[in-house]
Amino acid sequence: MLETTTNGFLPSGPGRIDRYGGQDFNGHVTLDNWQESPFNRWGFAHISELITTATIRRGGLCQPSPRTDSSSLGHGEKWHSLDDFLTATQTDAIIVLQDGNVVMERYFGAFQSHDRHVLMSVSKSVCALVAGILVGQGLIDTEQSVHRYVPALKGSAYGNATVRQVLDMTAAVQYSENYLDPAAEVQQQDRIAGWRPKLETDAADTYEFLTRLQPSGEHGHSFQYCSAGTDVLAWIIENVAGKRYADVVSDELWSRLGTEDDALITTDSGGFAFANGGIACTARDLARIGQLLLDDGRVNGRTVVPSWWISDTMRGGDPQLARGSAYQKVHPEGSYRNQWWVLGDERGTLYAAGIHGQFIWIDPVSNIVIAKFSSCAQPVGLELSRAHAAGFRQIVSLLENRAE
Repeated sequence: MLETTTNGFLPSGPGRIDRYGGQDFNGHVTLDNWQESPFNRWGFAHISELITTATIRRGGLCQPSPRTDSSSLGHGEKWHSLDDFLTATQTDAIIVLQDGNVVMERYFGAFQSHDRHVLMSVSKSVCALVAGILVGQGLIDTEQSVHRYVPALKGSAYGNATVRQVLDMTAAVQYSENYLDPAAEVQQQDRIAGWRPKLETDAADTYEFLTRLQPSGEHGHSFQYCSAGTDVLAWIIENVAGKRYADVVSDELWSRLGTEDDALITTDSGGFAFANGGIACTARDLARIGQLLLDDGRVNGRTVVPSWWISDTMRGGDPQLARGSAYQKVHPEGSYRNQWWVLGDERGTLYAAGIHGQFIWIDPVSNIVIAKFSSCAQPVGLELSRAHAAGFRQIVSLLENRAE
């Protein structure tokens, strides 16, 4: 079993009350406030106590990550500013792998190594890996229209979009991703998914919600970040595989990664798994996802995701499609491919990201993966994105310098 390093309060004893930030949140976190600071630090780690979940099963054989000597990490003058970064970005857990070895592992507050933390939109990147597996099996053709796989979506915003356009978020949809606007479609989808109290006017479930969405223009001409697209992918996955999304993720991906723990995914009243943001897992297992990309889609020499799908993802998409986006204000040559963010820099950096500071950051040059859970007060923001990018680059630089 991996050794852990912890920071701050460590609860102990039966029937303990979890304490976060010096406050007792037991019994005070609700659907109305669990995504808001300071309650989110408890809520993100206790998703199954708030929302119905399904299990994403691990396999029978656990493959623990090897651990290197981390005695020189997290200490000394060079790391003081890193500690400031971790504190400023409300870190709950961080794990750094280099060459497949754990070189840094830290937990904060009451969060511990076997606690699950909600991934938010990092879940999207997991969904696309599953889609890639099914493409490799010949079950999905990315150039086909969505309605071929989900006839119920014919006439909706996504019906005539291709699977490729959904994967790269170039489908044109009337959908607001403003997380703080109660009238936005993203909050409406939250309510339908069981993440917020539901309104009488909301669709019965996510299946119905997706059929109601309307196009906003011609598909394929520009990047539009839209969470609903990932749930369309999940619906396609369910239909071609003939089983629930959580079971497909279990059978095709999670059980083949050598994960240590089951993951969870939230489900709505119709049983639809919230593919765009609802997965919760441990930090160690999240890091395994990043390592899978560095290992060309293989685990212990066995192919899990086709290597060509991994290569296609890491090459990125067309940066021109994202011109004028908030993303390119941070990463000017960035693109979006297969539900992953690709920076277009000389290092081939790519990452998966979720609101409130959830990340898998991958640096292929140094063979480094950084997995981070956070409880940031704000869901998104340019400064928050810049702070994370700077912090991750600092970690990469420090490890490179240590190796010299």
